[in-house]
Amino acid sequence: MELFYYPYILQLFIPLYKKVLITASDIFTISSQKQFEKIALKVFRFQYENNKVYRDFCDFLNVNVQQVKSLEQIPFLPIQFFKSHEVVSNTDFPQVTFTSSGTTGMITSRHLVTDVSLYEESYRNGFSQFYGNIEDYVVLALLPSYLERDGSSLIYMVEDLIKLSNQPESGFYLHNHDDLIKKLTALDESGQNVILIGVTYALLDLIEKHQFQLQNTIIMETGGMKGKRKEMIREELHEQLCKGFGVSSIHSEYGMTELLGQAYSLGEGVFECPSWMHILVRDPEDALTYVKDGKTGGINVIDLANINSCSFIATQDLGKKNPNNSFEILGRFDNSDIRGCNLMVL
Repeated sequence: MELFYYPYILQLFIPLYKKVLITASDIFTISSQKQFEKIALKVFRFQYENNKVYRDFCDFLNVNVQQVKSLEQIPFLPIQFFKSHEVVSNTDFPQVTFTSSGTTGMITSRHLVTDVSLYEESYRNGFSQFYGNIEDYVVLALLPSYLERDGSSLIYMVEDLIKLSNQPESGFYLHNHDDLIKKLTALDESGQNVILIGVTYALLDLIEKHQFQLQNTIIMETGGMKGKRKEMIREELHEQLCKGFGVSSIHSEYGMTELLGQAYSLGEGVFECPSWMHILVRDPEDALTYVKDGKTGGINVIDLANINSCSFIATQDLGKKNPNNSFEILGRFDNSDIRGCNLMVL
């Protein structure tokens, strides 16, 4: 399995603690839960000292940093802060700013990325962990809503994966469905391994034009109807996609503008994290407590690759975690349903 590394070191200085040295290799080669927790606590202390927004949030909660000894004791920043604050853990100038999608007039999230190589290393290693060598695949992308705006972290990732595939057939498709149908059919019939990454509504549009019987292709949906179609429950959606593409399962990617890591589902809507990410599920009635495995609650994400921003994010997704640390996404909070996160006055 091919891994990608960059030869640089993150020097983390924490006034209340001894000097902490964390390398990119420390983050991307985590091999145990104990190792993950050790590094996560170091990152928490670093971000408390160097991220004013996060420090103010922790202080508002009266968190005693020196008493935080476990993942469950770490405060998780509500994801809405990325719409109203610059969430950064250093003073470096951003190399790229990723923005979330939204309708006209909607306030969107802004993720100021001061070291984009961390993002590149995260998605490259993440892909390798789940799918192996990128050069084994032709990567086709059907992401019209993302291509039609600036600042998409998904487009940044997929564009790089297309280049890394070293396959001349790899590429983006916008609304040219006929060309994609011909390309996808020919590649699959030739025995070529293919990954088709598509926004949900565009994949549905494609199978309405043509019914496939694919043998060598992975269909990966990125979620979201983007206002183009009525939202569907996952089981109904994947049943339609499986039938339309002639495949036995639909893969999914779980990522967001505010993070640098991605989780992947190889089918049935069950996601697994790469070794530098972890999921906790908070009580929907009390954001500072957690529910047991198998119970539904709010998804909290630890993403250690996000060291220069905030690695501890309370999302607006509802889901549940399984005993083996895999997880499922079951829906989203309505704004009126979010409790315990009304701290946006900071």
